[in-house]
Amino acid sequence: MAKVNQTLPEFLLLGFSDLRAPLLRVLLVYLATLLGNSLIILLTWASPTLHSPMYFFLRHLSMVELLYTTDIVPRTLTDLASLHPHPCTIFFQGRAAQMCVFIVLGISECCLLTGMVYDRAAICRSLLSSTLVSWRACMAMMGISWLMGIITATTHSFLIFTLPFPSRPIIPHFLCDILPVLRLASAGKHRSVISVMTATVVFIVVPFSLIVTSYARILDAILAMASTQSCRKVFSTCSSHLLVVFPFFGTASITYIWPRAGSSVTTDRILSLFYTVITPMLNPIIYTLRNKEVTRALQHMVKRQVPSP
Repeated sequence: MAKVNQTLPEFLLLGFSDLRAPLLRVLLVYLATLLGNSLIILLTWASPTLHSPMYFFLRHLSMVELLYTTDIVPRTLTDLASLHPHPCTIFFQGRAAQMCVFIVLGISECCLLTGMVYDRAAICRSLLSSTLVSWRACMAMMGISWLMGIITATTHSFLIFTLPFPSRPIIPHFLCDILPVLRLASAGKHRSVISVMTATVVFIVVPFSLIVTSYARILDAILAMASTQSCRKVFSTCSSHLLVVFPFFGTASITYIWPRAGSSVTTDRILSLFYTVITPMLNPIIYTLRNKEVTRALQHMVKRQVPSP
């Protein structure tokens, strides 16, 4: 039987030490994520044409994803750059800090993506009337998303960090995610498991169901529109959001909802890599390429910075 450590334990983070993960590719993805999301933040802040509720949510989503990947990727890059790959030591305080930040930002992103579909529905209604989401409602949804993240992170942290763990356990992951750490606990996991299941339902199942239901109603409204131009505008606006929502909630659902009995450590890491690293890189590309207003704002900014000959 593994020796249980009642003091603050050291953890070993497996990372990708058992795999030949490409350092250069991960670095390029991280740099693209930083560049893309920073560009979205700058454009939506500096361009007067992008001062609307839709771009307010987009700016904060980019901020969340910028922090999200920065919480995870630098340590992963350090491990990959090691000349002698082996599980790295992460102290209790480091594990607690990374998990808290990860939960706060993850829950905030779930709430933000749900709030963004409400804004899309308002845009759809605005083509039929003059109704738009008020700035007061935007600020309220933003505050609620961060508050929910903080409350959830505090609850999970208290329940998990007070559990007994073996001496120097190995976390079979590249980050201190809830489930891999919880599986290492020696006893008393019942309350934590219930807490994780509740959070999964509240912040993954319910938001994803609301998003699907809302878009079904939006699709019905699109089909009822007489104007082809209005129909195309709503479809373009909503499709970009859907391209972001489905990969994020899809991989998160597989990770936290579906049974884990037949899953491997490698599969778990690949799924987590997708929604923590790949999706934040793709989001700015999707919103930039499929949004004419963002493209025009980018072109205008480039023209201002580059003097004409």
